[in-house]
Amino acid sequence: MSTNGFEPQLLAFCCNFCAYAAADLAGSSRIQYPPNIKIVLLPCTGKLDVLYALKAFESGADGIMVAG
Repeated sequence: MSTNGFEPQLLAFCCNFCAYAAADLAGSSRIQYPPNIKIVLLPCTGKLDVLYALKAFESGADGIMVAG
């Protein structure tokens, strides 16, 4: 938590074969990451529609990450 109490809500769009595999490995290795980061599994981040990113912000996300 930051000193001013603000916890940004982050959404990570992750490729099934690359970034999600790394996140899954981190989980099975019991490496923790902050609970304010939500992971969305995608078949391929190259097909991420910009409307999904805009909808994330509209739904309250403070930031997004696209990892492929």
